[in-house]
Amino acid sequence: MHFLPTERTALFIDGANLYSASRNLGFDVDYRNLLAYFRAKLHVIRAYYYSAVVETEEYSPLKPLTDWLAYNGYTLVTKPAKEFTDATGRRRIKGNMDIELAIDMLELADKLDHAVLFSGDSDFRRLVEAVQRRGVRVSVISSIRTSPPMIADELRRQADQFIELADIAQEFTRRQTEPRPHRMAPMRQTPAEPFADPHDAA
Repeated sequence: MHFLPTERTALFIDGANLYSASRNLGFDVDYRNLLAYFRAKLHVIRAYYYSAVVETEEYSPLKPLTDWLAYNGYTLVTKPAKEFTDATGRRRIKGNMDIELAIDMLELADKLDHAVLFSGDSDFRRLVEAVQRRGVRVSVISSIRTSPPMIADELRRQADQFIELADIAQEFTRRQTEPRPHRMAPMRQTPAEPFADPHDAA
């Protein structure tokens, strides 16, 4: 990994994408440690976290996390998620934050030397290219070790640097997710991940 401590850097975290990647790799993210890890290596001026939020429920499993992030160094960007029932009758949540993330990265580009994108979504390739044209170096953090890989080939090729999430996970792993115990989990340093279903089978 190539990090320069003097680089003005912003983190752009696609919350749903990072959650899926970390769950596939068998760990949960400790967001306090994640921010500390990058602040130790880079001059982090902003850390954005993007997530759609279900507003129709009195309690959302995402709310403890978003509340915690908002008070602990992250700039939280949310919008209402859309709920629907899929063909099998399961309730699903859809919330795409690509536009919000793209606007923020483009608007901040002139004040950055380095953008760190936590996502493997191929839709971000053109965004990365546009930001690079403004002189910003872009690192993409995702995984090729999941099945299927979370990182799209075109995004990986476009990035100045691809960082395998599994290689740095130990720096901010909160707890292993497998095997998942069926008892009350102990108090943790940071709140639950988005859209986690406690009734999922291990």
